[in-house]
Amino acid sequence: MERLGTGIGWRPEIADAVERMPGIDWVEAVAENVCPGHLPDSLLRLRERGVTVIPHGVSLGLGGADRPDEGRLTALAERAEALGSPLVTEHIAFVRAGGPLTASPLLEAGHLLPVPRTRDALDVLCENIRIAQDALPVPLAVENIAALLAWPGEEMTEGQFLYELADRTGVRLLIDVANLHTNHVNRGEDPAKALAELPVEAIAYVHVAGGVERDGVWHDTHAHPVPAPVLAILTDLASRVSPPGVLLERDDNFPEPAELERELRAIRGALVKGRVRATGGEQPARVTAPAAAPQASDPARQRLALAQTALLSALVAGTPVPDGFDRVRLGVQARALGVKRADVVAKVAPELPEILGDGYRSAFLAYAHTHPMTGGYRRDALDFAGQLLLAGGPEDAEVRRELREWWLERSGPIPRSTRPAVRLARATRRVLLRR
Repeated sequence: MERLGTGIGWRPEIADAVERMPGIDWVEAVAENVCPGHLPDSLLRLRERGVTVIPHGVSLGLGGADRPDEGRLTALAERAEALGSPLVTEHIAFVRAGGPLTASPLLEAGHLLPVPRTRDALDVLCENIRIAQDALPVPLAVENIAALLAWPGEEMTEGQFLYELADRTGVRLLIDVANLHTNHVNRGEDPAKALAELPVEAIAYVHVAGGVERDGVWHDTHAHPVPAPVLAILTDLASRVSPPGVLLERDDNFPEPAELERELRAIRGALVKGRVRATGGEQPARVTAPAAAPQASDPARQRLALAQTALLSALVAGTPVPDGFDRVRLGVQARALGVKRADVVAKVAPELPEILGDGYRSAFLAYAHTHPMTGGYRRDALDFAGQLLLAGGPEDAEVRRELREWWLERSGPIPRSTRPAVRLARATRRVLLRR
């Protein structure tokens, strides 16, 4: 497997700092934020210097009941080819539910949600991964996720689930040690036990990130410094195997470059400590052909679809909590999803918080409570503005006029500002104003 070295998550907000940062061997970019025909200049310069760039997908939903969408797979493949990447990565998660398998509206989570560790879910995931592997031009690696809640009636531990997944499909693993820590705090799972059960020879690389604990719940924010317990898990992993690559993730609340460099040094230190701790040397990697994976039956997909739809509907539409789930923890997750929706909509449509001011967040959370997301975040922004206008808000007439103009500009198939009549009217107005 290719040795990657030390990397950092490439984000536009820290692009300049990443280019100047010493000791960066590779970067990872969120696949959905990169356009193959218009790659950011920063990524092009990094590639020219020989820095590897890996696209990291967040929207495939490989753990969902439906088979992977061909359009999303094509888009991910195009990004891998445009970036000259040696592999692509995604998540072991579901991000949407509903639709034809359940005869219900399709719901979007806007977030990575955990897959139940059951035989049905494993069969579906294995088939979905094989479909993705056949569609992609380079190897695929999949990431374990952080979870606030646990599914009732699970049949395997995380380590057992990942071991069978890799054994049956030959897929590589992206192990996030911060997510192992999250699941330790939130679900009482032992990170050392998970590492002991993992097929460490299948690891493609490792993620390291920070978070914060509130009221006994660990939130995997990627916006806080990497804590000591996460570095300790990395050291434990490094004592078992030398990972081909390790990457620092930071998605928000970006610190000064010097602080990021200190975190990278701490990560390198944890790896060295793990290698020193190792006894008897590394175990040789087991190279075996993946076992034949049975196709997921339609009943298995439907059972999984119904279970995931019931959970997601409870989280985003206020329907009853399915039996066996922790109601308090599910409420924490539901609130976290609402806050994330508000934050992401504010990023993709920054005009909305500018127009609505301090009232944006409360108005959006009230909207989100009764309006599940059924499309992407840009569609969500338009739907929010439209619903607010239909309800007669905002109260301030000038604010309402600005919001209406914003919504009209973006809601049609052709932006109003590019329509001939609008262009003529604006040109005429400019001429009259100059007189």
